[in-house]
Parts: sequence; structure tokens; C-alpha cells
Amino acid sequence: MGCRLLTALPSQMSSDTPASKPLAANENIKSASNFLRGSLVADLQDTSTGAISEDSGQLTKFHGLYMQDDRDLRNALKKEGKEKAFSFMLRVRLPAGVATPAQWLVLDTLAGELASPSLRLTTRQTFQFHGIHKGNVKPLVQRMHQALLDSIAACGDVNRNVMAPPNPEQSAHLQRVYDDARGWSEFALPRTRAYHEIWLDDELVAGGEPESEPMYGPTYLPRKFKTGFVLPPSNDVDVYSQDLGYIAIVENGALAGYNVTVGGGLGMSHGNAETFPRLADTLGFIGAEHVNVIGQAVLETQRDYGDRTNRKHARLKYTIEDRGVDWFKAEVERRAGMQFGPAREVHFNTIEDAHGWHHCADGNWFYGLHILSGRIKDEAGWPMKTALREIAQIHTGDFRLTPSQNVTISGITPAQKPLIEAILAKHGLAAENERSRLRLNALSCVALPTCGLALAESERMLPDLLARLEPVFAEVGLRNDAVSLRVTGCPNGCARPYLAEIGFVGRAPNKYALYLGAKYDGSRLNRLVSPSINVEDAVKLLTPIIHRYAAERHPGEGFGDFCDRAVLPADATFHSVGTVAGATPAA
Repeated sequence: MGCRLLTALPSQMSSDTPASKPLAANENIKSASNFLRGSLVADLQDTSTGAISEDSGQLTKFHGLYMQDDRDLRNALKKEGKEKAFSFMLRVRLPAGVATPAQWLVLDTLAGELASPSLRLTTRQTFQFHGIHKGNVKPLVQRMHQALLDSIAACGDVNRNVMAPPNPEQSAHLQRVYDDARGWSEFALPRTRAYHEIWLDDELVAGGEPESEPMYGPTYLPRKFKTGFVLPPSNDVDVYSQDLGYIAIVENGALAGYNVTVGGGLGMSHGNAETFPRLADTLGFIGAEHVNVIGQAVLETQRDYGDRTNRKHARLKYTIEDRGVDWFKAEVERRAGMQFGPAREVHFNTIEDAHGWHHCADGNWFYGLHILSGRIKDEAGWPMKTALREIAQIHTGDFRLTPSQNVTISGITPAQKPLIEAILAKHGLAAENERSRLRLNALSCVALPTCGLALAESERMLPDLLARLEPVFAEVGLRNDAVSLRVTGCPNGCARPYLAEIGFVGRAPNKYALYLGAKYDGSRLNRLVSPSINVEDAVKLLTPIIHRYAAERHPGEGFGDFCDRAVLPADATFHSVGTVAGATPAA
């Protein structure tokens, strides 16, 4: 990997960063990696271990891969003196979550042959494979490539999978938003050929131009960078949680352009007041033709001024928090060579996916299918994976993954509709969308046993939590009321828990920080109610609040709005990001 740099280079730090302040270790790994190559080839060829080196583990993220191990097996393997049960998670790059039936079938097959049998739909609107052994990673990537799929920049310190509304066929406005999202995804890709060399056996042409990253530079961004596009009144992508957001503005029947938002981000660390979730600021309005120009200016400003010495302080939200949104806006305008117009008025009223059957203007149909935690697998009496495979074998439209871990089967012709209806009914899936609205709005991250950051259960805990809370909502007549519930195994926020009306954030085995009071439409963060509580006690705490909500709510008042108004203390001192440490709700 070469020698380690000890201090920040001038191009990697802001003008007021001391030159002697050491870089974060990841910065040195990136700078010595020869544009994300490092020693990956040698590590992958080492058959003496199922793992790769720590440095390579940082670089594989840029290739869409995380090294993991089965934490359920750690203790037993350690007692036997054996290596951890290492494997890899691979995330597919899938702008706006669109996949053809042929691609679906390839991914379904690869999961069964080269990974764990299940597929998982993520809250970033794409697929994840789990349980890939080291020797299977390259064959899996190569077979994905044959289906015109890749995992470039699905993770790492770059612009990651770009999110957008999942059903562009519903209107010309949605189609334009999808096109702009896909265009930005392609524009913001890293230019290194490392992915193609390492996984696809492409060779670097001798005597060519020296490799460069004109937008990212040799050390890429200080931390991950997320972009979302959205069309009101739906805020299905949680646009205010994104580093960079584009809110589509329709005026006089045409898409006039976008309000641009910057500085959202939900990751934090328990007990570290210097880290916090933050909602994005609105910079102003631009015409749709300026999406890439403004995006590049935002990305490059963060590249040059983001914190490269402390990764917990390296997201764009901290750059803006430290320097101010006015400074950031001026810098983006200077780099883009244009000015923002006044932001247009925006109204959101939902985050929920369109479930069930919907008729489109072109005469076709789409069907939105709820998938709890996005886990596609076959279980006794619940053959989700088989059913979707059968649909993919006859479907002539496409599949669209949603930001809420669900799938939309799109472009269904009138002739195909009864065939797909029959498959759903045969496998018992037609009833899935008839579940409670609490369930339909619930999200969770993977957490244990594979995520190395998880402090508590999430995906495996969610069914039990729903089984406890659904009857409480039902008994007071709220079964069909939309309430957002989100669970994560750690405070990094992958399932966007700080924007949930009810948020559980893992602290330790069966211990969670409990948050309440976000606005259902994703425009207000929730607040901390209990810093550490188990599921049983959390349900006991929530039950009287749910009863109060049913009896005392104002007309049209959401659960989060009620908690914010009537349950959480009104005289508390608020942090700028909306948390109140130690607040206790009234019973």
C-alpha cells in the first residue's frame, strides 16, 4: 500500500484546518490505493483466509462490497480456534431502483447459487446480496455485468445509489425526474477503471493518458454522499435526509425545475453530542437543465472543504453546520457560474408507497407489493421469492424498487394482469397489502447477524415489535391510520429512524433509544424519549400514548404531530437537530 501520509494535504482540507492535524486513516488508504486498486487482487487470490486486509476492506466499499461475518457463530468458532465465518455483502448500483425482468431473474439465480438464498431490498432503493464467500464474489460480479448491472460506487466515499420516485410511467413529470436522476447517477460515477480491471479482467492500456478523477480527485470525498429526487406531494425518498436533494416543481402543467436541498444526514453516535441527525437546508430553485452543474458544484465543495481528519465529522451536514448555509450557497454558485432563484413553495403529505393495483394513463397497470424489511425469501406458507420469480418469467414491463423496501411490478399489460393476479393469489401474497398501515409504513435495517456495526437486533426484531403494537392501534380504531415506525440496530440511521414517528435505535442487545414526534411527511425530526429501553417496556410506554392519540388528537393530526404537541415537553431546550435528551412522555 505504500507509506502512510501523516498530515493533511492542502487540497484535502479547508483553509482553517491546521496543517499538522493528521488525516483520518481512510484518507491515507485512498491516497495510496492507485485509484481504488490497492492490494485487492492479491487479497482476493489468498485462499488461506476468507477475509481480506483491513485496508482492502475500506477500498472494496467503493466497489459496492462490505466484508462481514456471521456474528451468531463468532463465539462458537472462537472456542474452536477457527476463523470467523467471513463473507461479503454486495450492493447493486440501481438508479431509481429500476430492474428488468431478465435482470431480476439473474439476481434471483445468483442469490441462490453464489450468496445467501434471499435477496434484500434496501432503503436506498436497490438490491443487496449477503453471505457471498470470497471466491464467489468475482463470478457474481461478472454474471451481473452480463446482465448490464454493476456495483460501482454503491458504497464508499462517493455519490451512492441515486433515489427517485419509483413509478415514472404515471406521468411525464415523473419520467423527467427519473431521467434526471439517472443522468446524475451516471455523471457522478468515479472514472477509475479499477472495478473493471479487478472484477471483469479488463487490462489497462499501456501508453494511454494517466488515470485521473476530474470530479473526485485521488482521495475522493471525505465521506459518503447521498442524492435523492422527489416529486411532491409524496416525499417517498425522505429528501431532507439526503446530502443533495432535488425537489421537482411543477407549474402550469410542466416541470419547471427543482428546489435544491443540501446537508441532510441521519448518522450519529450514541453519547457523542458532536454527532447528530440533521435535516437539509434549501438553497433555492434551478432549471432542470442545471441538475448536473449544481450537483458537481455541491460535490466538489464538499470534496475540498469537508473534514478529512475526523470521519465522524466528515459528512456534508457538518461542513454546512460549521460554515453556514449562506457561505455554502455562495461557494456553490461561484463554482457553478450561476445563481439560485428563490425557492418555490412545496407541500408534502405522504411517504407511503402505492400498494395494490393502479391504472396508468397509457392503459397499463402497476402493482405495488409490500415486503416487510425488503427481505425476499421463501418460507413455509410464504413463498415470496418463488412468486416474484414466476412473475419475472412472464412479465414484459419492469420491476421498480421503492425507498421503503417494497417492489412495484410496473408496465403490466391488460392481458398480463389476470396472469399476475393469479400468481399472487396462488402463493397467498395478495393479502400482504391488506396488513395494518403501521406495518405498511415500517422499515428496518439488516443489523444482526451480519452487520459489523449492529448493537442490537433490527430486521429480526421488527416482526415481534409489530405483533405487540398492531393490536394496540387496532383496539382504538387506528389500524388503518398511517404511522411511520422504523428500527435500526445502531445509530448510523440506515432505515432513517430519526424521521420516524416512532423510532427505535439499537444501543445494546434488546436495548434501544426510543424517539417520538417526527412529522409523517419527513419534514421534521423526532426527539429522544428514552436513551435506553427494552422492547417490552417501550410497548408499555407507547400504549397509553396511543390511547391518548385516539382520544385527544385534532382533526387530521398525525401520530408524530400529536406526540410533538401533546406528549413531548413544550418547554424543553431544543438542539438544532430536534432532540431532547431525557424527555419523558406523559402517560
